[in-house]
Amino acid sequence: MGHILALDQGTTSSRGIVFDPQMRIKAIAQEEFTQHYPSSGWVEHDPSDLWATTAATARAAIEKAGLSASDIAAIGITNQRETTLIWDRATGKPIHNAIVWQDRRTSDFCAGLRKDGHEPMITARTGLLADPYFSATKVKYILDTVDGARDRAKRGELAFGTVDSWMIWNLTGGKAHVTDATNAARTMLYDIHKGRWSKTICDLFDIPMSMLPEVRDCAADFGVTRADLFGREIPILGVAGDQQAATIGQACFTPGMMKSTYGTGCFAVLNTGAKPVASSNKLLTTIAYQLDGTPTYALEGSIFIAGAVVQWLRDGIQIIRSAPETQALAEKADPTQDLILVPAFVGLGAPYWKPEARGAVFGLTRNSGPAEFARAALESVGYQTRDLLEAMQDDWTAKGTRPSLRVDGGMAANDYAMQFLSDIIGAPVDRPQVLETTALGAAWLAGQRAGVWPGMDEFAKGWAIERQFTAAMDAGERSARYDRWGRAVNAVLGV
Repeated sequence: MGHILALDQGTTSSRGIVFDPQMRIKAIAQEEFTQHYPSSGWVEHDPSDLWATTAATARAAIEKAGLSASDIAAIGITNQRETTLIWDRATGKPIHNAIVWQDRRTSDFCAGLRKDGHEPMITARTGLLADPYFSATKVKYILDTVDGARDRAKRGELAFGTVDSWMIWNLTGGKAHVTDATNAARTMLYDIHKGRWSKTICDLFDIPMSMLPEVRDCAADFGVTRADLFGREIPILGVAGDQQAATIGQACFTPGMMKSTYGTGCFAVLNTGAKPVASSNKLLTTIAYQLDGTPTYALEGSIFIAGAVVQWLRDGIQIIRSAPETQALAEKADPTQDLILVPAFVGLGAPYWKPEARGAVFGLTRNSGPAEFARAALESVGYQTRDLLEAMQDDWTAKGTRPSLRVDGGMAANDYAMQFLSDIIGAPVDRPQVLETTALGAAWLAGQRAGVWPGMDEFAKGWAIERQFTAAMDAGERSARYDRWGRAVNAVLGV
């Protein structure tokens, strides 16, 4: 009975992961779904794909584990954040495709918000920037463009939710319209200081507050599944957005602890404790998790291109056939060459927030080849991570010795990249035994709420390191190399 089912609904696939009572992975099922690009810069998902793949992988994971629904104590949910859905409360049918977090169609509206001076108010309440990334302007777009939608919303007929809310609505047969504090904090509609939806911002966007889900703790009662889905009702007891779930899974429960997840991009999260920290460096102030009614805050920085730079080596300039090849190539690169790659393929994220920037390579010679490009690509991730850490340390008042950095995600498996990361930040980089930290975080929320998994302190003690990378680079070289990176970024920015 101590098994926990984690539902990890991501941007390109849905996964069901069963954890055993010792918090070890017992089975994983995964299913990809179609990405829709109706126009340049627009990204959508079919809501039925999100639900169908989630339900299918949940059942498959339970079956693969050799279990039945009676063996599952609870469900924990983690999800792609900011992706926006609106559906009919009576029928449960969406009125528009899900608009994905990557979608940029509301860029002009956001520029108008900034021009009209609304961004300081939005940032003060939500901790976020006025950017298409977040849910609020996507909600407004759907209400503005779907015939009759705003009138229906004002009559209370429509429901808005991020992906977690959509999953829970379907899992419970429409009985629960809820979300958790971490997902609410990414909508640009939630006051992270007062812990409630902001009427001021909803009025600014003409979004009826009746559309919004009830906000609960990350570990809470989110309802029970329909009995026909798995053969019996299963309580849903944990929810967190993917980056917050990874922070929990990495047991970053003490202020000053940090995790960095390396997927297509990179998301670094610094636990700042009981008080939110306003950023002077265009980082986001957000909720790391909320337990027993008390939020713990964080600073978050996003890098647009991390693992995607390796995909570019493979698919764009075709100098590798698979991602693991980069490690061996980087290790044999000519040490006398110093290529610097600024991978601003879709602009630069935090702390620059320059979407119009584009990539460049500096230091090319006639002897520059695949090995040097591979090394420069991997090192670009380390440099960008240091940019985030420098900004976080500047923002956070508890300055001093830089703490160790806990890493996860696909690129965390690359030893060269992780060693360079440690070298360039001048601090240890800790890679855990369980790299599925996002699912583990969601599972722990549900498991401890169900009373079958340990509390926070014991869970943190159980976090196990697979390898620690320690800085071996001379301080002078570290400074010189980071200075060269800074000059390269300034050249890209036109500074």
